[in-house]
Amino acid sequence: MIQLLTSVDSIPKPIVGSAAPWFKAHVLDVNPQYTFHTVAGRAVVLFFMGSATNDGVRVAHQQLMTDPDRFDDGRCSFFGVTVDPDDHTAGRVKTRTPGVRYVLDSDRAVSEAYGACSPGSDHYEPYIIVLDRLLRVAGRYHLTDADRALALVDRVANEGKAEDWAPVLSVPRVFDRATCQRLIQLYDAEGGQDSGFMREIDGKTVSVIDHGHKRRSDVTIKDQAFCGGLSARVNHCLRPVIKRAFNFDATRMERYIVACYDASVAGHFRAHRDNTTMGTAHRRFAVTINLNDDFDGGELRFPEFGTRTYRPAPGGAIVFGCGLLHEATPVTRGRRYAFLPFLYDDDAAAQREANNQYLGEGVGAYRQ
Repeated sequence: MIQLLTSVDSIPKPIVGSAAPWFKAHVLDVNPQYTFHTVAGRAVVLFFMGSATNDGVRVAHQQLMTDPDRFDDGRCSFFGVTVDPDDHTAGRVKTRTPGVRYVLDSDRAVSEAYGACSPGSDHYEPYIIVLDRLLRVAGRYHLTDADRALALVDRVANEGKAEDWAPVLSVPRVFDRATCQRLIQLYDAEGGQDSGFMREIDGKTVSVIDHGHKRRSDVTIKDQAFCGGLSARVNHCLRPVIKRAFNFDATRMERYIVACYDASVAGHFRAHRDNTTMGTAHRRFAVTINLNDDFDGGELRFPEFGTRTYRPAPGGAIVFGCGLLHEATPVTRGRRYAFLPFLYDDDAAAQREANNQYLGEGVGAYRQ
């Protein structure tokens, strides 16, 4: 008899090896809408405190902070979760970046998602949980086992090695040199416009400009005949390989842009995912086709899978799932030009159409 996999929702959470719940919450002194999933790529300690007035919590907190420099946002990070606003106002918890942050979980949503408390109950069970770089549960500990939690953090922090491979597809010769040069010339002739990134604000997908997070300029290709030629190249040179590798038939393509990361402004795009808003949820695969190679930096990195970087040769493509956390490292010399479409299928097209109601004013082509 073939047995179906049990629904994830019916599995007690969190168990070792399971995916930790993502959340958006108020991180004190940092961001009232902090997006937790972006911390992937490092070990993470989540300390469900309830209130720092609890004697056991206070002792465990002191143990975890014995060497606060351990938490550097490179190898590992610490998040204390309190439901007591007085912890902050009374100075019992204090954010210290990089590395040490505190979540004010006023509505207990985060604590409930992680099983520290139950809906409608005043009971709170403080505990410590350690997550790996994929934001999977590596271990959970009672307050008296803070030293064991720290030992696990150190082991997990050393798991991300440069030789690890992300689940990406590298495909050479998607565009020929002439096409690459034409796209670069198009950008240089028109000049790029500052490129934002997508955020969900008040239920709408909107474009946000923040040069600390992203610095890139784009040109939208308006020549429909040229767009048709680019689509044909992707259809004939990339679509069959994606179908073979990922068992996915990419029948739709979104965005015809030439993007430029310029070293003169330290062009970059910090770690993000491409499908986390209602207006972008239909995206299935992201494609990076480099158009030149006379630059330094500007490589792709997937923090959840280590420190290895990826850089296709001119005309070559890197293809990856839109749910993967990824970043474009700063360009340190020259300009990096790239063609950056998203691929999806007919089912996702229906999802895109249904979600158009959630687009903010002027988002239009979902430029990210």
